[in-house]
Amino acid sequence: MTNLIPDSATNDVITAEEQHLAHNYHPLPVVISRGEGSWVTDVDGKRYLDLLSAYSALNFGHLHPAIVAVAQEQLGRLTLTSRAYHNDQLGSFAAALAALCGKDLVLPMNTGAEAVETAIKVARAWAYRVKGVAADQASIIVADGNFHGRTTTIVGFSDDPSARDGFGPFAPGFAHVPFGDAAAIEAAIDDNTAAVLIEPVQGEAGVVIPPEGYLAAVREICTRRGVLFIADEIQSGLGRVGHTFACDREGVVPDVYVLGKALGGGILPLSAVVADREILGVIRPGEHGSTFGGNPLAAAVGLRVVEMLETGEFQKRALALGEHLEAKLADLVGHGVTTVRVAGLWAGVDIDPAVGTGREVAERLLARGVLVKDTHGQTIRIAPPLVVRATELDWAVEQLRVVLAA
Repeated sequence: MTNLIPDSATNDVITAEEQHLAHNYHPLPVVISRGEGSWVTDVDGKRYLDLLSAYSALNFGHLHPAIVAVAQEQLGRLTLTSRAYHNDQLGSFAAALAALCGKDLVLPMNTGAEAVETAIKVARAWAYRVKGVAADQASIIVADGNFHGRTTTIVGFSDDPSARDGFGPFAPGFAHVPFGDAAAIEAAIDDNTAAVLIEPVQGEAGVVIPPEGYLAAVREICTRRGVLFIADEIQSGLGRVGHTFACDREGVVPDVYVLGKALGGGILPLSAVVADREILGVIRPGEHGSTFGGNPLAAAVGLRVVEMLETGEFQKRALALGEHLEAKLADLVGHGVTTVRVAGLWAGVDIDPAVGTGREVAERLLARGVLVKDTHGQTIRIAPPLVVRATELDWAVEQLRVVLAA
């Protein structure tokens, strides 16, 4: 097997990072300098198949020419105005994204965590101004195993010790229920409940897919009980699971979409909250904003991303390639893999502890030219760019097979 010790150029860069960066990440020992499509190249000229896609931010691959072209054109004209003024890109982006979601309004932000925080504020404002919940009493139901970001509010309703421990005190107003249990959601709703906030597929938890019918049941319960259904589609949305949104897998439309990652085309941060006017319209001027949210460069890129999704090409590729990948991965169960979960072109692969940890398998795959990342100890996540080829997936699974056998 290839030596895992980094080469000199790689080692120099890693050493500089270790000396000058806060250690809030534990990256694999590889230093990427170039990328194109599904492949990246490190500082020593070695190529790797990227099966992480920056946690689904690179759904369209590295440097997709259609996205790069619009970014370069806009970069030469106008990049930032703030929302103190109008710009000539934001309206078109908002209209296109609203239409893609089947909603009225868009509130643009930058990162996924910002979008989740925005959705929380919107839900609370709606509870007070529309539903009639008493001031400061609104609550939001969340699922065990959730990952919605790392702000203090969000980690306050996480049950992941590495995200939560040592960062309190936390904001109140959140109730936990088991993921995939619609009856538990119904039981947790009371007169102060503003919303149910869930990931249709839990990404950071290891691509955890709820039971069939769960999303439809959540939709019915929220409608009947007068509660907002907020779908965090930051990782699962925009083509990743073989549909535009993961909620589409059950033909469900939430009250609020929370979007990010791939919305920026792998070029820059772009997120958004999308909902109908009676919900998102509760926010008044001055109550929420962002200096960079809705900037013309991001809006131009976001519009191109929406246009690419409108064709359905990437959704179809994800669905077909996901079925192909699932069949290949299924052959590994019992041979170093205990469980495989697949939703579109997104897989969680649980590694048999006898073989090693998820981190150890990721490092061994790195040595063979395949990039994945571990989560929660024994799981590796596979989320290739949607432009990946079936033959490339076959090669990657073969590398995994060799690693497991070794």
